[in-house]
Amino acid sequence: MNISIDAMGGERAPQAHVEAAEQAIQAFPELHITLVGNEEEINKYLKNDKQINILHTTEKIEDTDQPTTAVRRKKDSSMVLSVREVKEGRADACISAGNTGALMTAGLLYVGRIKGIDRPALAPMLPTLDGKGFLLLDVGANMDAKPEHLLQYAIIGNTYMEMVKKVRKPRVALLNVGTENGKGSELTKAAFPLLQSSDIHFIGNVEARDLLSGVADVVVCDGFSGNLVLKSIEGTAGTLFSLLKKELTSSFVNKLAASVLKSGFKGIKDQMSYSQYGGAGLFGLKAPVIKAHGSSDATAIFHAIRQTRDMVEQQVVTIIKNEVAKTEDKE
Repeated sequence: MNISIDAMGGERAPQAHVEAAEQAIQAFPELHITLVGNEEEINKYLKNDKQINILHTTEKIEDTDQPTTAVRRKKDSSMVLSVREVKEGRADACISAGNTGALMTAGLLYVGRIKGIDRPALAPMLPTLDGKGFLLLDVGANMDAKPEHLLQYAIIGNTYMEMVKKVRKPRVALLNVGTENGKGSELTKAAFPLLQSSDIHFIGNVEARDLLSGVADVVVCDGFSGNLVLKSIEGTAGTLFSLLKKELTSSFVNKLAASVLKSGFKGIKDQMSYSQYGGAGLFGLKAPVIKAHGSSDATAIFHAIRQTRDMVEQQVVTIIKNEVAKTEDKE
């Protein structure tokens, strides 16, 4: 199995990517990794090149670049070359922590959509209080959606949770402003009966306030709503930890208490951290393309590699193709 990684994408590139690649080949002996980027910069951190290849390029797509323009003009960028490794059959999947819009564009342009999927979805695993997490899709690949798109997202999410996360009969929910049937926008009202009549285990509407309690395994919504939820969760978590840190260092007594509780606080922080959950899948493409968080450290990149490996090994894309085809046959 070969995974290509955009080694220049993200705030901690290429060090985090190199360290994660070295951890991954130790953990997964069957894995081969191609690091795409500036060879000189990569070699500063590379200690063990066993099963790790470097595809050299000095060009990269910046976060400030306009996605479509950048992908078309920077054809030798580390991101585009990583995706092309998949298109040309030298890699089974790819990972990037770079420009999200550019990765989506490159994925569509070079890898292509699964037949029957109108719009691929960007889907991260988000933390829950029980530590199991839930899959939220879409979080911004498409700002608008139609009812049938939400059904496709539900099929994709259900397949991923069953095959990769090993959740038996995943609970699939529709993000809404209330739990009662008939609530919400024209989109959610129209999507509800489609989800209800599908073969997935649809549990109905859920509200945003209940997401982190683990009310569902898969939650579907349009990309605009999903992105608001994602950014709200990230912002709230960051603010709470900042407030907690400020309070625990405000006096000598509080500092003593903090030293006693330090390990417990670390456990909570780890449980609520995106780094343990891998990246956000660009689901609906013909091969796994994973978007890692822009601030990913080596741990986060490692878990993105683990997630990607699991998707390839479990043939998630093929199963999604088959499930989507079944839905089309019913129509």
